[in-house]
Amino acid sequence: PAGFRTDVFTFARLRYDTAPRPANSGRGSWTTDLPDADLNLSYRLQQLTSLKVDPNARLVRATDPDLNQFPFLFASAPGAMGLMPDEIVALRKYLLNGGFLLLTDYWGEREEANVARLFQEILPGSRFEELPIDHALYRMILTIREKVAVPNIHIGLKVPDSQVHHRVIFDPNGRIMVMGLHNSDDSDGWEREGENHEYFEKYSEKIAYPLVINIICYIMTH
Repeated sequence: PAGFRTDVFTFARLRYDTAPRPANSGRGSWTTDLPDADLNLSYRLQQLTSLKVDPNARLVRATDPDLNQFPFLFASAPGAMGLMPDEIVALRKYLLNGGFLLLTDYWGEREEANVARLFQEILPGSRFEELPIDHALYRMILTIREKVAVPNIHIGLKVPDSQVHHRVIFDPNGRIMVMGLHNSDDSDGWEREGENHEYFEKYSEKIAYPLVINIICYIMTH
């Protein structure tokens, strides 16, 4: 309707290509799974939920003046993420003012440690904690009963042995500001949905899309 053309959900991806890679950082970069993950997810949200979704995802820096137009922000491969001081300040302000950041595709203790160190700079004194499976987020649209890994399609269709963690940072009022999907490549599940039918059925359809749909719908209404 006239006057509401911009009142839609827009998938926004964080660019973090200004700062040097941290020492001992993990693999990947901010462009991992770009652009198909962003475009496919935007399409599926429009198709499977009542959200009105902009089909064109956005690429934004933490310092972009229009960052606050996007209450949902996604960062890929955060095990390799580094931020400049002004980006750290800007992202802190964004999160404390009501923004949300989703992280996925980081693996093992080294990459997890880099994420933890970075967020001690972004949100001093905060800590990641495991989100219990009985949290309302897992029942928001679809019922999710367990945390299951989405493998990188290039390593085969077998679930990795690493334990999956869904860790979050709450603000002082209990709102989820940050959620990290550790030891899982959920954005591959969005990006690669059309490349292998077995992969689509096992991981895109049953794990990657249900989880992210629940996350987005929960974040946008709480």
